[in-house]
Amino acid sequence: MVTTNLTLDGVMQAPGRADEDLRGGFAHGGWATPYADSVMASAMAEGMAQGGALLFGRRTYEDFYAVWPSRTDDNPYTTVLNNTQKYIASTTLAEPLPWSNSTLLKGDAAEAVARLKEQPGKDLVILGSGELVQSLMRRNLVDIYVLLIYPLVLGSGRRLFPNDGAFAALRLVNTMTTTTGVVIATYWTAEPTVEKTA
Repeated sequence: MVTTNLTLDGVMQAPGRADEDLRGGFAHGGWATPYADSVMASAMAEGMAQGGALLFGRRTYEDFYAVWPSRTDDNPYTTVLNNTQKYIASTTLAEPLPWSNSTLLKGDAAEAVARLKEQPGKDLVILGSGELVQSLMRRNLVDIYVLLIYPLVLGSGRRLFPNDGAFAALRLVNTMTTTTGVVIATYWTAEPTVEKTA
């Protein structure tokens, strides 16, 4: 299950902070922050509590690790993020990983995730991690998308669904709108009704 923030033009880069991800000279970091509200917080906390292990790419893992282990407030995400099993797809990190309950996936990330999916239990939840998500999409390994779609067009930045991305047919199963106009849309993968043409 992929959970990610998106602008209307599909950008997912650096939603949380100005300095979160400056690749490509991206100058709009922190674009999601003004839209946070209690509806979004409640929906995300509920979703995280129902999910299983977390799956991260290296960049997102390091960014989360820089924040969450040191949090001492009663934020609903803190306990979940610190105590949940985390799997990390990286070719540059080495074990032992510093954040508790973290396991480095060995070998090809998509193959490792396919093996994890075969195990019984709750859904694997991917937060952010755009490059990892795109690699899993190419192998048809994503089953659910929870997209937080913001009423914002940035015009530049890394997109979840790039022009050369994998084909996917989706079925809308739930929507919710926050007080700030963010649409939380849940999609399940579906059988395509039309063939992709070259």
